[in-house]
Amino acid sequence: MDAIVKSFPGKDQDEKDARPSQSEVEAAVRTLLLWVGDDPDREGLVDTPKRVAKAYKDLFGGYDEDPEDVLGRTFEEVAGYDDMVLVRDIPFFSHCEHHMVPIIGKAHVAYLPDGKVLGLSKIARVIDIYARRLQTQESMTAQVSKAIDETLRPLGVAVMIEAEHMCMAMRGIRKQGSTTLTTTFTGQFKTDPHQQARFMTMLRSHNGH
Repeated sequence: MDAIVKSFPGKDQDEKDARPSQSEVEAAVRTLLLWVGDDPDREGLVDTPKRVAKAYKDLFGGYDEDPEDVLGRTFEEVAGYDDMVLVRDIPFFSHCEHHMVPIIGKAHVAYLPDGKVLGLSKIARVIDIYARRLQTQESMTAQVSKAIDETLRPLGVAVMIEAEHMCMAMRGIRKQGSTTLTTTFTGQFKTDPHQQARFMTMLRSHNGH
């Protein structure tokens, strides 16, 4: 317990220094393997702690990235274009912060430009950054919207996320195939029912409904 406490000192210390070492992470995985009833020293599991540590570094790499850095560059030469920009069906996977099991889904993001536009890949990058953190779907939806709204300053942002939560499919009630839908609207998407309806219509027409 003392080692764990010492690994997480006050907020003034650099975040990277506050993280457990590689050996501490591997020891924690060994403890989990023992706890579930397996033998971490058997052939198939000997290197599992090292593999899990490496996998987690990738799966949760979003903590080391700043969405503002990704969204920092915008383009003002848009030839007068001022209508909705919609990027839909952005696939992602994340992990539930309650059980640390996967969330698998897709995101749809739209914004109304106010003289500036983003490179289309930037929106997908922002989704990826927030997805590669421990999440709730509600929080992720709001975070993506806020990042785009505060950086680009558009006339409005609309975000919809559809996802299946493995905490429902693999444990608990074990209902496979159920989908959770969350939305966030800012600016004209929130105040103008016509813009919100256009966003929803464009998604429904794309999905064949």
